[in-house]
Amino acid sequence: MAISKKELEFNKNEDAMKLLIADMKRNFGKVEVGGGKKRIEKHKAKGKMTARERINALVDEGTDTIEIGAFAGWGMYEEYGGCPSGGVVIKIGYVCGRQCIIVANDATVKAGAWFPITGKKNLRAQEIAMDNHLPIIYLVDSAGVFLPLQDQIFPDKEHFGRIFRNNAVMSSEGITQIAAVMGSCVAGGAYLPIMSDESLIVDKTGTIFLAGSYLVKAAIGESIDNETLGGATTHTGISGVCDYKSKDDAHCIETIRNLMDKIGAKDKAGFDRKESKEPKENPEEIYGLFPADRTKPYDVNDIISRLVDDSEFEEYKAEYGQTIVCGYARIDGWSVGIVANQRTLTKTAKGEMRFGGVIYNDSADKAARFIMVCNQKNIPLVFLQDVSGFMVGSKSEHAGIIKDGAKLVSAMSNSVVPKFTVVMGNSYGAGNYAMCGKAYDPRLIVSWPTAELAVMSGASAAKTLLQIEVASLKSKGEEVDEKKQQELYDKIKSRYDEQISPYYSASRLWVDAIIDPLDTRKWVSMGIEAANGKKATKRYNVGAVQT
Repeated sequence: MAISKKELEFNKNEDAMKLLIADMKRNFGKVEVGGGKKRIEKHKAKGKMTARERINALVDEGTDTIEIGAFAGWGMYEEYGGCPSGGVVIKIGYVCGRQCIIVANDATVKAGAWFPITGKKNLRAQEIAMDNHLPIIYLVDSAGVFLPLQDQIFPDKEHFGRIFRNNAVMSSEGITQIAAVMGSCVAGGAYLPIMSDESLIVDKTGTIFLAGSYLVKAAIGESIDNETLGGATTHTGISGVCDYKSKDDAHCIETIRNLMDKIGAKDKAGFDRKESKEPKENPEEIYGLFPADRTKPYDVNDIISRLVDDSEFEEYKAEYGQTIVCGYARIDGWSVGIVANQRTLTKTAKGEMRFGGVIYNDSADKAARFIMVCNQKNIPLVFLQDVSGFMVGSKSEHAGIIKDGAKLVSAMSNSVVPKFTVVMGNSYGAGNYAMCGKAYDPRLIVSWPTAELAVMSGASAAKTLLQIEVASLKSKGEEVDEKKQQELYDKIKSRYDEQISPYYSASRLWVDAIIDPLDTRKWVSMGIEAANGKKATKRYNVGAVQT
């Protein structure tokens, strides 16, 4: 039987998506080994677990985890040998049935030293903890700031010192912080465990001091070994700096679990949850439905029906502002409001054709109103991004696209219910902002391997930059023939395409993770569960968005 054109297109899309996911898993395998097998062997020879082994031993067996910033530092710091996962592993998981966030230094990566991206990643973990009132556990094993880059990690507002400021703020807000010193903890970093609620230290491998033995000798002439200076016996029996002494990593993790087991309950934000149901439509069909060619249209309702419980979706204002789809659904039992870009060509009631993925006046107005309603009803928001930007041209400008766009941005910015963003495809320009990009404080933001984040598409940017380059060369009297123009275009586009890759975004923590589309439900569900632990501290101001 002959394969139809639709089936052929489905198969091509499916193959392309599976290749991207295979690449993602292969790349994760590279960062998963941290500093490499030799350094792991050396690390274990000291009787220590690796960062990932520590986390795996700490979380409840058989429960889900999600990893924040696995590709942080990807392709960065190559002149220093790289910094896989930013030298720190961060996961949200369950310890004794309680959801928490765990931060574990990877001592196989430059002895756990802090690169600039390490600081940014640690701050992101603390931000998640503060946004959601989520307990945070630090597994410390770090040599401190990476000195060759100290000017990029030390003095600014969002640098190393912000960590300790956040320790103090979280303590004042009653957010549980437990720190376990399982290796080195030196200089300014020594304040982190002590500013936590409770601290543990592993005998013979854990050390805490403002200055190590070599620096002490150089500074004041005192000769002392590191263990006597700041080991477990010193800090649990003499200085009183630490609360618990552990004989090894396993004992330390057991103690942390015992501490987590005794934490009292906290108030809930009241987000509605019912029994979870799998989608009726097969989620794996997303692979074939999502176009490999980013210029081709598709119906976002087909994607939504494969993400939500029982494939049930109650659409809001279905006939109005059709380039954004809004509506109510459940994801893993949680009630959610979905705001998604529609990528099909649509026709208004007046017969006007609308380009898919573009935000028009009416779609911006609809989305703003829907966000307001979700806030009034205490329903978390999920943004599914595949947006090219706002509509341009005299007709849109005269109709007040800037005003309607501002209304959408204001509504989304003032939202007090938690927001979660999934970048499925394009995320260009102001469309990224309107659909809750990183600048607008989504509780979690993830991308599929098909995502592209940039001011505009690679082709559009390359054409624009080419015109500027050609004009500059001609002004200098140089001849630019068609072949030369093509060479320039290819060079510009290649550079730009690298920057719009999801790995470029993930390496800089513009997104928290690159995920398999089939993991979308898990990320949203665990994110809402975390968010349910903190009530909104202010009411939604409807007047602020009635522009």
